[in-house]
Parts: sequence; structure tokens; C-alpha cells
Amino acid sequence: MQNRITRANVRHALGLLKQPRRPAAAVYESIGTDFFLALDDGWLNLGLWEGSGADATEAPAAVRRLVRTIAEPLPREAAVLDVGNGLGAQDELIGDVLRPARLVAVNITLAQLRAGRGRLERARAIGVNADAVRLPFADDTFDGVVSVEAAFHFSSRRAFFAEAFRVLRPGGVLSMSDVPTLRRPRTPAEIAAGVSQLRAWGMRVAAAASPGRIVDLVVGAGFEDVNASLVGDRVIDPALVFARGRLERSRRERAAPRSMRAVARAGLAQVELLRQRRLIDYLLLNAVKPAG
Repeated sequence: MQNRITRANVRHALGLLKQPRRPAAAVYESIGTDFFLALDDGWLNLGLWEGSGADATEAPAAVRRLVRTIAEPLPREAAVLDVGNGLGAQDELIGDVLRPARLVAVNITLAQLRAGRGRLERARAIGVNADAVRLPFADDTFDGVVSVEAAFHFSSRRAFFAEAFRVLRPGGVLSMSDVPTLRRPRTPAEIAAGVSQLRAWGMRVAAAASPGRIVDLVVGAGFEDVNASLVGDRVIDPALVFARGRLERSRRERAAPRSMRAVARAGLAQVELLRQRRLIDYLLLNAVKPAG
């Protein structure tokens, strides 16, 4: 468990006042490798749950179920690119599911690549420190592109989809998850929660995009056969229940500094408000680059 305030935490806090050049990298450097609200060691996604989130023992299965679900549409024994690979735990699972001929993992946060080096080695994956909107690969290089819960961090979804289309071979598949915005905030509380979450997670205002807008951008990049579904009731809702329980256990066991728990509690309340008022949801999407 992360049980002390680090320099990365301080830099992240200062970034709330003045956003750094690479805000997503600053956020995840601050979170570190042992975030006390993570669902399992080395995993940072929200999970795809079978239950309500009250049973904490479901969390490790939930994070893996989400990645397995996103990886399933991709071709087997092919060249796969994982964009925004976190701490590398998901690459081991992607390797198990797809048995890729080649697996490359891109991450803008160098600290995460270094921390996940062992996991990448076990997955026989190559780690690359790069920006999702400027992928350092030739055209028609991969058969599948996967991105788990990362696109809202990218400086431009439009640019990412264009890059994914470019590096995919004809017939290649893009499969991803994202957090869309269902409507604009109306009340002062909604505006405050929305702006605070954008700043806390290093996101620009443009990151707030509706499911329809995200689908339009995918189609605009040239993809076809787009399948999109909203699953916030199986992702965000149980993850919030889990996080509330973890915070309470952390308070009782003093597993994290009081200041860190207070910040987490405030952030959790903001996300709960956004979700309860139906401002946000969770999107699963896959699409195909035309074979022609």
C-alpha cells in the first residue's frame, strides 16, 4: 500500500493549479505502483463486475474480466498494439488470450513502463514510451489495437483514432474502453465536480465527449462495423461501491495517510455525483479497418 506522500503526489497537486506538459504522465507518476484504491496489485482499471462491488474478493476477477472482454474481438496469433498499457499486468492477460505473434505496449508514462518491465517480459511484449496521438510505427504494422480505459487521457481522440487506423493493416481491429459524458453539467455542483475531475485526472475539457461523438470520430477515421455499448452499471457503479468499502477499511487500518484518504474521499464523492446524475457512463467499443 502507498502509505506516504511522495514528491510525485506534490507535483500532481501543483498540476491542479497549472497543468503540466504531459498531464496524464504526471497523474500516474503521482498514483505510483501501489495505489491503495486499486482493485488488485498492478491493475488500475475499474473492472467489469458480476456483483454489486460490495464483495471485495470479486475485484481481481473484475479487472481481468474487463481486459479479457476488450481483447476478445482482436485477431489471434497476430501483431497487437496495446495503447496505454498501465503497469503491464493487462499485457500478460492479453498475451494469454490472444497468443500474439508480436505484442507492443505503448505508454506515455515512463515510470509505469519501468515498473511493469517484469510483466512485459513475461508477456513477451515490447514496451515503448510514446504518445498515443503520435505513434512511432509504420503504416499497416498491426492486426489489432487495444486500449483499456485510456482514451480520455489522450490529447485528441480524433488523432488517436487516425493513428490507430494508420498503423492497422486492412481488416485490423480496434477494441477499447472509454468514459463518455452523457450530457453537460447544469448545476454549480455538477460543474464543480466535472471541472475538478478533469483537473485531477489531467484531462482537457475536450475529453468530455458523448458516446455518439466518440462513435462519430471512429467512423470519421475510416473504421466500419462499429459496435458500441454502455456498461456503466457493471463498471462504474460497482467500482464506486468497492472504493467506498476500501476507503472505510483504509480508515480503520490506517493503511494510507489521512490527507490522502481525504482527497480520495472528496474525489469519490464527485464521481458518485456525476454518475448518480447520469453525466458519465462507460463505453465498450470495437471497430474494423476496411479490408479493401
